[in-house]
This record gives sequence, structure tokens and C-alpha cells, in this order.
Amino acid sequence: MVRKLVMAGADLFRLNFSHGKHEEQGARVNIIRKIEKETGRPIGIVADMQGPKLRVGRFAQGAINLHQGMEIRLDLDDTLGDETRVQLPHPEIIKTLNVGSQLMMDDGKIACEVIDKGADWLKVKITAGSVLSNNKGVNVPNVVLPIPALTEKDKRDLAYALDLNVDWIAQSFVQKPEDVAEARKLIGGRAALMVKVEKPSALDYLDEIVDLCDGVMLARGDLGVEIPPENVPSVQKRVIRKLRQSGKPVIVATQMLESMIDAPRPTRAEASDVATAIYDGADCVMLSAETAAGQYPEKAVSMMDRIARTVERDISYPRIMDVEHPDTLSKDVSDSITAAAWRVAKDLKARLIVTFTSSGSTALRTARQRPNMPILCLTEKIGIARRLMLSYGVHAVHTQDVKGFEDMVEKAAKIARAQGLAQRGERMVITAGVPFGTPGSTNVLRVAWVE
Repeated sequence: MVRKLVMAGADLFRLNFSHGKHEEQGARVNIIRKIEKETGRPIGIVADMQGPKLRVGRFAQGAINLHQGMEIRLDLDDTLGDETRVQLPHPEIIKTLNVGSQLMMDDGKIACEVIDKGADWLKVKITAGSVLSNNKGVNVPNVVLPIPALTEKDKRDLAYALDLNVDWIAQSFVQKPEDVAEARKLIGGRAALMVKVEKPSALDYLDEIVDLCDGVMLARGDLGVEIPPENVPSVQKRVIRKLRQSGKPVIVATQMLESMIDAPRPTRAEASDVATAIYDGADCVMLSAETAAGQYPEKAVSMMDRIARTVERDISYPRIMDVEHPDTLSKDVSDSITAAAWRVAKDLKARLIVTFTSSGSTALRTARQRPNMPILCLTEKIGIARRLMLSYGVHAVHTQDVKGFEDMVEKAAKIARAQGLAQRGERMVITAGVPFGTPGSTNVLRVAWVE
């Protein structure tokens, strides 16, 4: 199935460390790397840390029915719950909340208000109810909780994921810049750091958080519970705009084709949701339960791929990208060269833009421009090629022994023909640095013919 998903258009795989044992995750990595070798195409792997997921405890009967007006006690006692009480194994919540504070449970299906509290308990009144079953999630809107974004479990999982040579570490439930700084220190440059924006407080510190990370996942599930649903679309646009200006990739995730968990086709609203994320300028759109537990994983990937391709063929798409076009970074020669490459390629109707990178920075700068032609990125580092599979329009190729600029031009032409990116007689615009291969030294722009 992993092979089928790659053939259907998947560029990266997210491994959710909230579920499964280390050995199972390692087996999945081996499968992905095997298919990568078979296809000759880099495949990125994102290891998603669980983070401090807040949950209620368990019930004697497995679940209870809650309805508006009911009162229930939430406490630290691990005794199985019933209609009158249940464990809330998070003293930080009990300590932080006050009478009048709001709580949400089970992805917002249950809403309640704190009406009384003690040292180790809260009494809440249900304002919107349904069935509450074992270990359902808890959200605390508009509150910054005094909890670390990396739990002890996360630290063990992170160390294991780095030993597996994953390409991205996704950090969950980030609330403030200090959370990101801690993760970056632990990663130590062995993978790229992706921050999941799913807490309102992360939006308050968005500029600082983006400066510290390598990319962002807009996780609309928990975020959509903690902020009003009508605010999610504008937040999505704001986050994508910020990441594009910063030249860092952004994923839009959660419930994109949710109905395809059980149905072979999405709803029209879901198709529009995926398309909107692409019109907004996202680098990547992500599936979750649709491929992790759904009945039609291959069809879900294929559908998402078709939506993306259709949007990018729309005549209005490049116009929208141009309206939000980022300014060139002041006094940055590399950024000026890549911006010029985009303009030259656009004017000449070149078939592709070619970059050579050892750090990924040249390809990221080019992707920032959102060109309407492929970005063929050659790199001697397989890890960089895998990371770049997340970025907009980047066709990353791991190629060794590139001896210099002329050799790079020749290799680019051969690869472009072999992989169907260009034909003989078509133009390509090339950027690189002299001295060749020096990180951050992009200072050459050349127009060449595919021969």
C-alpha cells in the first residue's frame, strides 16, 4: 500500500508517534526507504511527536451520556468514572482554571464551564453534550498551561526517530518560542524541525516561532476546537502568508478529505477545502485518518493529487500567487538571484528552473517565489533531497559527483529529459554559486537549452 500511495502522488509520510511501538515505526521507515530505493525518488519522512495530549480517564462502562445542564466532577482520582465524576489526570489544568473557565472535550463535541473548584478537582456544568468515552481529548481555550511541549515520552521518541534518520521532527502543542528552542537543541541539526500550530498561544508568538523552526504544520483539528470555527480560514491564510514570506514550507492538515475514511469520493466541500489551501499558497496538503485507517487510502491520495494539479492549471492560480508575491530580502544576493531567476523564467517561458544546493537554501528561496514551472533541485545530500520534497514545486534529485557548474548544467539537462520535465530545445534557467557548492553563495544565473 505504501508503494501504491507513492505512485498515486505521495511525497512524504507522517509517522504518528502517538500510536504504536518503536519497532513498528522502525519497520515503517524500512518499508519507505525500500520503496525509495526501488523508485529512485527521494521520499520524506515526518516523525510526529505526541506532545502533552490532554485526556480524561476511563469509565466503568466505557462511556457515559452527557447532556446540557448536567454537572460532573473532574479530579485526579484514577478510579473508573461514571455519570458523576471522571479522572482528569492533569493537575496543571485544575490549578490554572477558575470558576467561569471553559473546557472542551472530544474535539469540541462536549462543552462545559467550571462552576466550582478545589485543590485537586473541578466541578463543571455541561453546556453542550454527547457521549463521552474513554481517554477522549480535552481542550482548554484561551489558556496557556504551564506544561512542557516535549514530554518524557516525546524525548524518548525523538531520540529513536533521529536514530532512524527521519527527515523532519514535528513538535505538537507548541505554546511559546521557548518550546521550539528546546526541541531544536535536542534535535541538534540531525533533522529539520516542524512546528505544529494548534494552540491559540502559538498564533500570538507566530513571528518568533517561525524564526526558530524550519517549517510549520497548520493542524486545524485541535486549533479549530480552541478558536472559533469562523476564524480558522483567516488564520490559515495568515499562517501561509507568513511562512511564504519567510521562505519556509507550510503544511495544511486535518480533515481535508475526512469523508473518504468510509466513502470512495469526497464531499464537494472537502474538495473545495483542499483547493482553497492550494490557492492560499500552501506547500503541502496532508491526509491523516484517510490513509492511516480509512477504507480508500489510494483513492484519497489520488484525489488530493488531482485537486492540486487542477488548481495549478487554473488560469487564476498564478495571478493569485503573484498578488502575494514576497519582497526580495534586503541586501541578500542569493535571494536577489533566485528572484531574478523566477522573473527570467517567467518572461522566457522556460520549462524549468534548476538549482544546485548543499543546504537546501537555494531551493527554498526559489520555492518562495511560487514559480509556475518545476524547480529541479540537484543535491549531493540525500537528506536534503528528502526534506525538500515538502517544499512547493521542488523536484529534488540526489546526484553525486557534480564536479562544477558546466557538469551541473549537463546533468540537469539529462535528468530533465529522463524524468519528463523538459524536452530537447526547451529552455531552463539555472542558479548556482561560485565557488561552486559553497552554501549560501548563489550568485550566478544562466539560461541554457536542454540538449
